[in-house]
Amino acid sequence: MKATDLPLLTAVSTPTIHPDGSRAVVAVSRPNLESDSYVGQLWSVSLPDGERRRLTRGGSDGSPKFSPDGKLLAFVRAPEKGRAQVFVAPADGGEAVQVTDAKLGVADYVWSPDSSRIVFVARVPEPGRYGTVPELGPDAEPARRFTTLRTSANGVGYTVDRPRQLFIVDVPKPGDEPLYATAPSVADEHPTAPPAAPEARLLTSGDFDNRQPVFSPDGTSIAFISARHESRDIDLIESVFTLDLKTDGEPVQLTPADTTIGVDSLAWGLGGIHVLAFDLGPNRTDFIGRSGCLFRLSEDGAFTRLTTDADDLGGDIVFAGDDALVLATTRGRVVLRRVTPRGVVTTEAGGDIEVSGVDVAGETVVLSLALADSTGELGMVESGAARALTDFSAPLRDSGVIHPTEVTITARDGYPVHGWTLTPAGEGPHPVLLNIHGGPFAQYTVALFDEMQVYADAGYAVVMCNPRGSAGYGVDHGRAIRQAMGTVDLTDVLDFLDGAITANDSFDATRVGIMGGSYGGYLTAWTIAHDHRFAAAIVERGFLDPDGFVGTSDIGSFFGDEYTGTDPEAMAAQSPQAVVGRVTTPSLVIHSSDDLRCPLSQGERYYAALKRKGVETEMLVFPAENHELSRSGRPRHRLERFEAILDWWSRYLPVAAP
Repeated sequence: MKATDLPLLTAVSTPTIHPDGSRAVVAVSRPNLESDSYVGQLWSVSLPDGERRRLTRGGSDGSPKFSPDGKLLAFVRAPEKGRAQVFVAPADGGEAVQVTDAKLGVADYVWSPDSSRIVFVARVPEPGRYGTVPELGPDAEPARRFTTLRTSANGVGYTVDRPRQLFIVDVPKPGDEPLYATAPSVADEHPTAPPAAPEARLLTSGDFDNRQPVFSPDGTSIAFISARHESRDIDLIESVFTLDLKTDGEPVQLTPADTTIGVDSLAWGLGGIHVLAFDLGPNRTDFIGRSGCLFRLSEDGAFTRLTTDADDLGGDIVFAGDDALVLATTRGRVVLRRVTPRGVVTTEAGGDIEVSGVDVAGETVVLSLALADSTGELGMVESGAARALTDFSAPLRDSGVIHPTEVTITARDGYPVHGWTLTPAGEGPHPVLLNIHGGPFAQYTVALFDEMQVYADAGYAVVMCNPRGSAGYGVDHGRAIRQAMGTVDLTDVLDFLDGAITANDSFDATRVGIMGGSYGGYLTAWTIAHDHRFAAAIVERGFLDPDGFVGTSDIGSFFGDEYTGTDPEAMAAQSPQAVVGRVTTPSLVIHSSDDLRCPLSQGERYYAALKRKGVETEMLVFPAENHELSRSGRPRHRLERFEAILDWWSRYLPVAAP
C-alpha cells in the first residue's frame, strides 16, 4: 500500500440485521481526496450468501438500524453543509424521510420496541452560541464562564455550554403527508423555512451529559448513562438512570451514588439491565489497565458481577436470547464472547480478527471486522468462527499488502513481549522503523494497519509490539507502568527491537529509526533521551510534559495523576520534557492545532527545547485537525502527513544504504 492508496481504505459500521435474518445492512465509508472528505453509503448484504447491493447514494450515510418490526431502516445522514440527522426509509427501498432536526446534529439514537418512536442524543447549545443567533458569529459570542475542571473534549471543543441531552420523536411513516410550514407574512424579513422533521420532545435537561439511551422491553421506560453526582468533576464515575416515559418525571438514579464502579455501556433485555463497567478504586479515578466486566443490575441498582477481569470485555452489549454478546480484547485480537445469565463465558467468534460491532436476529449473528488483508468487512458467525461475507478491501489488496509476521521475544527480565514485524520486498539490508502505539492501554492488532503498510511499501522493515502498559494481556500487564512510565515499557520496546533484528537477517541493525503518536510520542521522546542509536525520530501528538498537561488537556484533570502521580519529583522522573536536554537524535515533531487531548503546547515546548539546544529538528503543525488526524483527519492532510513522514525518513534514514 502506498500513501496515495488512502482512498482504498474501507471502514464498515456496526451492522444491523433484519429481524427475519435474511439480510444485514452496513455503512461503508472511505476517504475521498477529491472532496477532501469521507464518503459513505449503506449496503445491503444478503445472508448467508453475501450478495451485496448499494442502498443509498448520500455523501455521508451511516449508523443503520432496522426497526424492530422490520418495516423501516433508520440511518444518520450528514449533508455536505449541515448537521447529521436521522432519516428513515422503507426497509425494502424507497425515499428517505428526515426524522430529526437537531441544531448541532445527532450523536446516537435507538428505536422503541414498537417501532413508532426514536430516542436520540444531541447537544443542546446555550442560547446565543453555535449559530443559534444567525447574525452572531463565534468571534462575537459572549465570554464563557467556567466553574468546572472539565470544559472541553477533543474533536468537539467546549462542551460545558452544549451538553448532550435526550429527545424522543414520533417516526413518520413513509406514506405520511410531507410536513409543511405556515406561509410567512409578506412583511416578514426572515421567511420561515419549511420544517424538515417532526417536533421532538426534550427528555432531559440541566448541565449534565447524557448518553447511550436504551428502551425497556415494554417500551415504557428508558435507561441511560450520565454523571450527575456532586463529585463528577473530580472522578470518573458514570451512573445508570431510568426515566418513565409515561410521565414527565425526573430521571431516577439506579446505581448507588457511592459506588466505585463506573459504567461504560448498557443494554436492557428480558433479563433486565446489564452493563459493562470498571472498578475505579477508592478514589474513583483509577482507570489504568482496568478490564471491563459484565454486571447485571437488580431493581434496586445492586451490581451482580457475571465475569472476571481476565475476560477483558468492552464495546456494546447485544442480547442473543438470554445471553449477552460482548467484545473481548486479547493478545492483538478483538474477538466475540458469549456470556450466559449464570456468567459462563465462551468464545462466539475467535481467530485472527478485530471485531468492531455485532448484531443478532434469532440464531444468526453478524459482525463487522477487520482482518490481516482488510480494513473492514461484514462477517457472519459459523461454528465458532467469523466468515467474511464481503470483500470491500479487494482494491486495496490488489495494490499490494504485506502480511506481518507474529513473534514473541523475551525481554531482559524474562518477560515475553508480543508483536509483529513487516519485511519489505527485496533482499535488503532494510532500514528498520520501530513503531510505538498510543494509549498506552491500547494494542497493535492482527488487522491491516495502513501506517505499517505504507512504511513497508516504501522499503522499511517495520517492528511493532505491545509492551507492558498495553491492553489485551491482563490487568497486571496493563498496570505495570502506572506511576512508572518509561521503565519496563522502554526496555520492552528496545528488547523487542533487538530481538526482531537478530531474527531477521535482512534487517539492518546499523540503520534504525523510531516513531510513535500520543503515548507512542511520549515513549519515542523518552527513548531518544536514553538511547542514541537512532538515525532519527518522529514524535507525534505526544504526551510530553505531565506538569503542563493539567489545565490544557481535556483529560488533564486525571490522566497524569494516575499515570505519573502528583509528586513533582516523580513526575519529572517520567517526563520527556524534563530530559529533553539529553536528546541528540534528529527529530520531527508533528502536532495538530486543535488537539485537545495532547495539546499543541506539548509539542511546541518540546520542539523549542530541541531547537534551543541545537538538535536537528523540524515541526509540522496541521491546521483545524485534532488528536485523530492520522485516523480520521481530512484525507488531504492524511496524505500530506504520510508524504512528510516519508520525506523525513528519506533524508535521515534512506532506504538505500550510504
